[in-house]
Amino acid sequence: MVERLVKPLWRCPKCGHRFVTRNLWHSCRRYSPADHFKGKPKVVRQTFDRFVKLAKACGPATVYAQKTRIVLQGRLRFAGAVVRHKGLVASLWLKRCAHHPYLSRVESFGPLGYGHHFRLRQPTDIDKALAKLMREAYAIGQQNPSLPRA
Repeated sequence: MVERLVKPLWRCPKCGHRFVTRNLWHSCRRYSPADHFKGKPKVVRQTFDRFVKLAKACGPATVYAQKTRIVLQGRLRFAGAVVRHKGLVASLWLKRCAHHPYLSRVESFGPLGYGHHFRLRQPTDIDKALAKLMREAYAIGQQNPSLPRA
């Protein structure tokens, strides 16, 4: 078996965010996840917390709040969420088109795969099927094809 050398992530000296390549463009601002939940019902935060817990059950994941969204990152960003008053628009990066009852949109990233967007209104919307898709997205975010797939 051939060992693959894993290059360390580059850390922006201004904002501290980590990236797979040096000087990758980003907004270079620091936001708090809590900023996204101001004025929103508690159930929206509870849904987000369950989404993050699902990701972290796969392994190490960093949560970065940005101006308009919150992203989850292993080596790469593999999941995210946009906070709305009625719930989350959660997203996963997958190499294939998948199906789920709460799937609202799929966008093509060309040869890189597909962005899947889910409308989640409460923690119980996060089911076993979404957990399988999260594991698949997490493997992509780790750049590790040997991690389990759905």
